[in-house]
Amino acid sequence: MTKKLNIAIVGLGFGAEFIPIYQRHPLTNMYAICQRNEEKLNQIGDAFNIEKRYSDYDELLADPEIDAVHINSPIHNHAEQSLKALRAGKHVACTVPMATTIEECLEIVKACRESGKKYMMMETVVYAREFLFAKELYEKGELGKVQFLKASHQQDMDGWPGYWPGLPPMHYATHCVGPVSALLKLEAEYVSCFGSGTIREELIEHYNSPFAIESAHIKFKDSDLSAYVYRSLFDVARQYRESFEVYGSQKSFEWPLIEGEDPVIHTAKKPEHEIPERVKVPDYGHLLPEEIRDFTTKGVYDLGENNHLSFTQGSGHGGSHPHLAHEFVSAIAEDREPFPNAWQSANWTSVGILAHESAMQGGKILSLPDYKNA
Repeated sequence: MTKKLNIAIVGLGFGAEFIPIYQRHPLTNMYAICQRNEEKLNQIGDAFNIEKRYSDYDELLADPEIDAVHINSPIHNHAEQSLKALRAGKHVACTVPMATTIEECLEIVKACRESGKKYMMMETVVYAREFLFAKELYEKGELGKVQFLKASHQQDMDGWPGYWPGLPPMHYATHCVGPVSALLKLEAEYVSCFGSGTIREELIEHYNSPFAIESAHIKFKDSDLSAYVYRSLFDVARQYRESFEVYGSQKSFEWPLIEGEDPVIHTAKKPEHEIPERVKVPDYGHLLPEEIRDFTTKGVYDLGENNHLSFTQGSGHGGSHPHLAHEFVSAIAEDREPFPNAWQSANWTSVGILAHESAMQGGKILSLPDYKNA
């Protein structure tokens, strides 16, 4: 690739976090922004000196200079906007989840193949420093044989606007499904999920979803492994926690219970019994181009009074943002599949969709579509 990729960012709440990353990335030109609210559009455009500004998404897609769009709009817009962009000949990065239905996931996978364009779901946890640390342990063979995977995402979302009140917990499950699938690049085959507890009546009425917590077991295809994941959004007393744990025959990695503590490594038979040890997780900025390395420890939303809730409650998403942007644009430049690609993103998203359906049916086992060969 000789020319820089022209990137357009759609949605400027959480999406603004990526503007300076693309401005400094050696492969990209931060070309355009899109926001329905023109006052906010111009405010962000002026702050970051971006000339091309769109308040209409279809007009943005008609711009032949745009190579790729990074979508950060509300969840219910993800599938429609991703499909429109792929069919307009643009590469697509989209914040989680990919879609809200199995049918939409299938449609995006097919549109990606038909268009020949790249699609990447921007799942933060699989590029967070804690996951990269566990991944490094696995790749070095220090874990031994991986025996089990576990993850959770608990968050108090009272007060969040729009479509969030009463959202079924597993409809926003990629932060825990992603890491248990990603470590060994496993494909979920089927899922069973139970609901537990009851949220307030005024929350239930939005989605007819009563459960305070949904917990699911995932069975992986062509593997002896399964994983356990659980989610809560309302009426559960718990500090924010996106946890990921992996249990191996030689070492196991466990997420801390309380924010600010260090994770724990358990080492088997050293010398005669398991020895737990708290470890400092390093930063992985060295994996990135020098121009964007410092974005693993700072960003748009670490200062000021108008911090975005997804960033402040998410502890900065583990320094993942520059890793995500770099993976997306590198995949385009190198003409390879990003991770996660379209079918992997569909698989991770569908675990949550089907898990909620399973919970509503008393834990019924539900199989996922074969997106890889769809």
